[in-house]
Amino acid sequence: MSEPLAQSAEAYEIRFPSLYREGHALAFPCDRHGHVNLDALSERAKGNYLFARAMVGREFATPRVQLSDLH
Repeated sequence: MSEPLAQSAEAYEIRFPSLYREGHALAFPCDRHGHVNLDALSERAKGNYLFARAMVGREFATPRVQLSDLH
């Protein structure tokens, strides 16, 4: 992986907003295209990410990629 892509992955996040709890969401680091490096996630985060993806339309709204609030 090239250095610019690694920096890009830290600058963006993919957010899965809750359909039932306003203001709540699951967010994961990604690149500007929304690709998540699963190998970089902890086991717990990986499980949460896969759960959020599987529950789009049931528990979570369609995810969106945005600049990360955390640096």
